[in-house]
Amino acid sequence: MKKNFPRAMSFVFKWEGEYSNRKSDGETKYGITKKSYPKLDIKNLTRKQAKEIYKQDYWGKACDNLPFPFDVLVFDASVQHGRGRADRWMGKATTGRHYLFLRLEHYAKLKHFDKFGRGWVNRLIDLFKLIEEMK
Repeated sequence: MKKNFPRAMSFVFKWEGEYSNRKSDGETKYGITKKSYPKLDIKNLTRKQAKEIYKQDYWGKACDNLPFPFDVLVFDASVQHGRGRADRWMGKATTGRHYLFLRLEHYAKLKHFDKFGRGWVNRLIDLFKLIEEMK
C-alpha cells in the first residue's frame, strides 16, 4: 500500500536516530548500518538518501503489496530487526496485534533487554498507536 509509506517512514525517522558508532552495531544513521551498506558514507547520509534506500530496499521489496497494517508493521520490524526476521514473523502472525506480540516476545529474550527494553517497548506502544490512528 504505497499510500502508507510516508507515515511509516516518518515513524522510522522518529525512532531511528542520528549518527552513532557503537561497538555492538557499528556505524548507524537513521537505522541504516555500515554492515548492510558497506560502500555507503553512513556519517554523511542524508534523510533523503535514507528515505530512498528504505523505499527501494525495504518498502518496495517487502511491504508495498502487504495489506494494512502489516505493511507498516513489517517495514518497521525490517528496519529494526532485519527483513528476514520481519518476514518470519509475518509468516506466523494472524493479526497486527499478534505481530506486535511476536516482536515483544523477541525483545524479552534479548540479553540487553534490561538496558534497552523500555525504549523498545515504548517503540511498540507508539507503533500500536500509529496503526490505530491510521485505521
